Amino acid sequence: MRVSDSGKGIPKDNMTSIFDAFVTTKPKGTGLGLPIARTIVESHGGDIWAENRQRGAVFLLQAAHSAGWRGVKSNGYRAR
Repeated sequence: MRVSDSGKGIPKDNMTSIFDAFVTTKPKGTGLGLPIARTIVESHGGDIWAENRQRGAVFLLQAAHSAGWRGVKSNGYRAR
């Protein structure tokens, strides 16, 4: 699954920490949304990561697959 926008994207300096708890760029943000999403996705055997595009950012979620499946992952920042 992909969720994207057409905004400014994720600043390069923030890309490696966006899935860390309490990291936020919003004045009233808690910094818990992406870490909670990561915990839920990974607890079900999936993967979540983010990439910047020419316009905006995209968050990608890969659901768990049956044993033996080998998915190709992007060069984007993964939560792990």
